[in-house]
Amino acid sequence: MIITTAGRTNDSMVKIARTTAAVLGASYVERRKRSIAAIQELVKDDCLIIGKDRLELYLYGTAEPFFFHPNSAMFRIKRLMKGGDDPFLDAAGLQKGMSVLDLTLGLASDSIVASFAVGNEGKITGIEGNSYIAYIVNQGLKEWDSGFTEINEAMRGIDVVHANATDYLRQIGDNSYDCVYLDPMFEETILESDGIKSLAKFALYEPVTKEMIDHARRVARHRVVLKDHFRSSRFAEFGFKVQRRKTAKFHFGVMEKEKG
Repeated sequence: MIITTAGRTNDSMVKIARTTAAVLGASYVERRKRSIAAIQELVKDDCLIIGKDRLELYLYGTAEPFFFHPNSAMFRIKRLMKGGDDPFLDAAGLQKGMSVLDLTLGLASDSIVASFAVGNEGKITGIEGNSYIAYIVNQGLKEWDSGFTEINEAMRGIDVVHANATDYLRQIGDNSYDCVYLDPMFEETILESDGIKSLAKFALYEPVTKEMIDHARRVARHRVVLKDHFRSSRFAEFGFKVQRRKTAKFHFGVMEKEKG
């Protein structure tokens, strides 16, 4: 991985680029008015661009970058603010003050909606296995200005952790979060969203295993929620009760925590 600046740069951006390179253990390369393609052809590596308004990650050999955007969270929260509902919140049963562990953060759309629902009294932790995606999304959540105070506060309220999901689960205690959430890459790919298309190039594909689900049940105080393709075999494999939605290409599976 190399770090460089946008085409039009300044001393401040160069400083940020050098600092970012140090944090990520990457190499800083001066832009020198060269195109990204030209730099990548020379170094044969992925490239993270420090721009004025956002970070962009170019996988070597691809022309389209990955960058943070709140994506569907924007219109979902706007709908909630108008009194509407949200299938994910219904499945998770989230209320003010609750806590959520999102094991598959990605672009954080569901975590942003969850953060809005639980409010400042709640707690949202998002796990991301790719260090570069974790860094870009964490910065985006801190800095993106949606133009809405409520959405900005929801983004700022998410704690991003770079880790393997199963490894992280092993380290935390029983009943640590009200809800544990999984949104793995679907067995059958849905690529209608530009955000998902860009994310799919970089994401780490950690399989959903019995160990992961067993730990999720242990860590969850109330329930474990799985979002998956409507034809997914994982709902039945792990014993999730499916909340089916007509015309939707994905459903939510809910596993209630046993009392006692």
